[in-house]
Amino acid sequence: MLWKIYFVKKRQQAIVGFLEANRISFEEVDITMLEDQRLWMYRNIPEEKRPEKGNPLPPQIFNGDEYCGDYEDFFQSKEMNTVFSFLRLPPVKDSES
Repeated sequence: MLWKIYFVKKRQQAIVGFLEANRISFEEVDITMLEDQRLWMYRNIPEEKRPEKGNPLPPQIFNGDEYCGDYEDFFQSKEMNTVFSFLRLPPVKDSES
């Protein structure tokens, strides 16, 4: 079971690191300490993104109340250079334009 905690933490750190590096403001919510936030998260994850058994693991990403996706979705958007649209944010303007 410890590997899951580490795995989840590493994924959270990757997302937080990206957000911080790109100066994107965010709120990190620890669902282990906030029952109402955990229940809100579970209720607001689309049915097609829920596992067949158990609950979805964090990190789950929302922009306000809008569900963006999970770590796999984030990673895929990062690989495709579409993270800002994934996060429902306007594209970064090129400083050389």
